[in-house]
Amino acid sequence: NRAYAGFVLRELTSVFVAFFAAVSLWQLTALAQGPEAYARFLARLGTPLFVALHGVVLLFVLFHSITWFNLAPKALVLRLSGKRVPDWVVVGLNYAAWVVLSGAVAFIVLRGG
Repeated sequence: NRAYAGFVLRELTSVFVAFFAAVSLWQLTALAQGPEAYARFLARLGTPLFVALHGVVLLFVLFHSITWFNLAPKALVLRLSGKRVPDWVVVGLNYAAWVVLSGAVAFIVLRGG
C-alpha cells in the first residue's frame, strides 16, 4: 500500500531529525568547551563521511518537513468566524513561515553574526 509506505517512511525520518538534534547538541557542547574543542568538532564534521551523512540527513529532514506541512491541516483545524480555514491556507502559511525564518537565519549567518 503506497499510503502506508509513505507513512512509515515519514515516521522513519524522525531518526534523521534526532541525529540532527544530537549533532546540534554536540556542537553546543564543543562550543562551551572552548576554541580548541570547537575546532576539533568542525574538523570532524568536515570529513567526507560526515559531509555525505549530512547530505542524506538534509534530504530526509526536508522530506519530514514537507510531509508535516502537508499534514498540518489534518492535525490542526483552524476556524475563523465559525468556518474552517481551507487546507491550502494552512499549508501556505506554514511554507511562508518556513521561507521567512530560513531567510532570517541565512541573513544572520551570512552577514557574520
